[in-house]
Amino acid sequence: MASGQLAGKTAFITGGGSGIGLATARLFAAEGARVFLMGRDAAKLARAATELGPERCHFAVGDVGEPEQVHQAVQAALSWFDHVDFLINNAGTNLPKRAITDLTPETWDALLRTNLHGAFYCIHALLPSMLARGTGYIINVSSIAAKRPSPLGGAAYSAAKAGLAALATCLAAELQERGIRVATIFPGEVDTPILDLRPNPPPPAHRQRLLKPHDVAQAILFLATLPPHASVPELIFKPTTQTYI
Repeated sequence: MASGQLAGKTAFITGGGSGIGLATARLFAAEGARVFLMGRDAAKLARAATELGPERCHFAVGDVGEPEQVHQAVQAALSWFDHVDFLINNAGTNLPKRAITDLTPETWDALLRTNLHGAFYCIHALLPSMLARGTGYIINVSSIAAKRPSPLGGAAYSAAKAGLAALATCLAAELQERGIRVATIFPGEVDTPILDLRPNPPPPAHRQRLLKPHDVAQAILFLATLPPHASVPELIFKPTTQTYI
């Protein structure tokens, strides 16, 4: 019998092959949970599953921006788990040409599809099973760009992350009497592979000062281990050296 704060619990984590998603999977598994990872990189997901072990981790290769692929992944998770306690909407991306003068309808749509629509598709697919059980926790990884939009994240990324926050707020209000909790985390700069997609990727000295994926994963674990009567709607945290004004 697994032991830990999350013993007997299950989690569906998007963007689970690296960065925050993988760090969260590691922490959840260490606390006794079983995790189902969804992501686009089969090799990364396979390495994560090998690391965590087949009794603790399964995965599906897919794009959260494609609703049918999300549906198939959720059905696979429910088949293995029987139920999902936590949905961690973590998948996200950006692109180098993020200035408003460089965005096109195609790139705008692509960023919203991954950073916003994908979260809705996962919620749409998993929520019925949570409502049937009368319990569930949806934790969304947004960005400080949703609170303080700037050219650093770009217009499309900032808009999508702000939209995710609005989606979560409405969802929480609708479901708070039905046993479903919803939280949104707004991390500042995090040292993950998404930084490589900046027009000018930060140098190693700058990365050393940033939040690490494990830091965000610890915040997610904190939310996940709160008692059922406690809920944190929003959690903002940042590197000490990052300004928040």
